[in-house]
Amino acid sequence: MDTRERMLRAAAAMLAVGGRDAVSTRAVSAAAGVTAPTLYRLFGDKEGLLDAVAAHGFRRYLADKQTVTTDDPVTDLRGTWHLHVNFGLSNPAVYTLMFGGTPSPEGGRAGREALGLLRRIVSRVAASGRLRVSVDQATQLFYATGVGVTLTLIATPPAERDPQLATTALDHLVRAATTDAEPAARIPEVALRAAALREALRQDGAIGDVLTSAEHALLGDWLDRLQPAE
Repeated sequence: MDTRERMLRAAAAMLAVGGRDAVSTRAVSAAAGVTAPTLYRLFGDKEGLLDAVAAHGFRRYLADKQTVTTDDPVTDLRGTWHLHVNFGLSNPAVYTLMFGGTPSPEGGRAGREALGLLRRIVSRVAASGRLRVSVDQATQLFYATGVGVTLTLIATPPAERDPQLATTALDHLVRAATTDAEPAARIPEVALRAAALREALRQDGAIGDVLTSAEHALLGDWLDRLQPAE
């Protein structure tokens, strides 16, 4: 374990026990067995250290999230949701640091990567013809609701938490955004096919040189109009 990693772990441990105020540059330096100038050289100041702890938390989260892969994209969507909530409840101080404030540039990149992973799963749902709203709207709905539910659960004393809140919120989202909970016939078949084809066209090289760039853009516009209404 290198010096930077020791300092990040020490800060994360203090954060978990006593919150943001428990983390001090002096205490972290002492716990990691380094001098204060070393911390300042690596992180700048306490805020820089906390930003790095948040980014470190993102990396752990992303490593877990990338393991949720099956042949069913809706199952993956559900698995990713529960992984997200469980990570927050298992690491409340780091999660609040990650999602409860303005992210650092490093944390922001990791957050965008997490959002991109979620969007890829949602795109797979659309490609299977099972998404009843646009990919962008579904991604934002699942992301924003997941963060809100997790922060709410963290802020609620464990004895007072509703153990079904996260699952109930997820079930509502799945009913609203996919065709799994209700008959797909309620959405015109052409709209479902348009959503699936639109996502396929977004993949690089999906149609090769069959269409010109102008034709590709025009087809994309037509498919956007045919997709399920938001």
